[in-house]
Order: sequence, then C-alpha cells, then structure tokens
Amino acid sequence: MQTTHPPTVRSSNHVTITPSILYFGTPVALVSSENADGTFNLAPISSAWALGQVVVLGLSQYGQTGMNLMDRPELVINLPEPGQWAAVERLGELTGRPAGAGPGERAARYEPDKFAAGGFRAQPSHAVRPPRVAECPIQLEARAARVAPDAAGEFLIVEARVVKVHADARLVVPGTQHVDPAAWSPLIYNFRHYFGLGVELGHSGFSQTPR
Repeated sequence: MQTTHPPTVRSSNHVTITPSILYFGTPVALVSSENADGTFNLAPISSAWALGQVVVLGLSQYGQTGMNLMDRPELVINLPEPGQWAAVERLGELTGRPAGAGPGERAARYEPDKFAAGGFRAQPSHAVRPPRVAECPIQLEARAARVAPDAAGEFLIVEARVVKVHADARLVVPGTQHVDPAAWSPLIYNFRHYFGLGVELGHSGFSQTPR
C-alpha cells in the first residue's frame, strides 16, 4: 500500500465489547429481483463485497429478495450515491413480502411498488429480467449462482456472477473501461450510520488508475 506519511503510533487502550452488529463500513446496494407474479421487488442491503466478477450478498432469510433469488436467480445490484441515503432509508421501512416482516426483523409495511415508493425509476436491463435503478450511477446485472444459509443459519449468502456493468459516463476514465475512483463515492453503511468517502489517501500498487 502507498502511504504519504509514517503510520501514526497510538498507545494500546483496547476494551472488549459485544456489538450487536459488525457493519464496519460496507457499501449500500439496492437489489432488484423478480417476484413470483412477474412484478419486481427493490430492497436495500448493507452486506455486499466483490471478488473478481462475483458479488457476495448477505440477506435476511425471511425477506422477499432471498425468496425470489432461490426460484428466479436474476438480479441487479444498484449502487447509490451518498446523497441518496434518505431514499434508501425510506425503502428500509418497507417490505415486498406480502406476509410482512419475518421473526426478529424490524417492523416494515408491505409495499408492492417499491421503485415508486423510493422515488426511483425502473430502467430496462440488457441481460436479466429485473430492471435497473435509473438514478443509481453504477448498476450490476447478475445471476445468483448459489443461495445458501450462512454458518449461523440466520441469514442467506448469495454468490452472484455479474454479467453486465453499467456506469454513469461521468464516472468513467475517458478512453478506458475503468471507473475513476476520484469521481465515484459509494454510499457507506458504517455501524448503521450513512457516510460517503473522504479524501484520497493513496492508491494500491495494483491500481490501473494511479494519479
């Protein structure tokens, strides 16, 4: 890793804690999937990470998204910007599951048209049936290759292979296939608070967009 300053030395003063969640800064995604009746669900998620062309998602085992992907594996992973956090939070108060929230989940109101409820427009996808979120700067069309319970049996882990990537032209380095990291700021979920990125500190030796 490239650094511009020596690492800060801090005195060790750790305490042992038992936090209720471990969201230590993860990107927010809006996942669109297909319901059994051919309509589409849109759900905010806060557990996602990418490895190559695969995105791993953590979902509620009772949510509509997980139920959809077990039977209809196509989805779109839409990445919102920091300024869209309030719309994301509104969606978090809704559920696309007609039976309502599952055991232990936050109470949520059933809403069949979550695109409209969040103030988003559905944009046709190229390779999958669920639509993209037009307002999201980065959209990943994907197919779930595996949907299985997590190690504790409390959530679903989805391994989704990305088949097409759409990026707002203002985020792409001209003449390349690269997203400009100085232009793109994801919405980050940090211990249940919303953040954007700060200033750039440096870049990896593997970076293809060094400055």
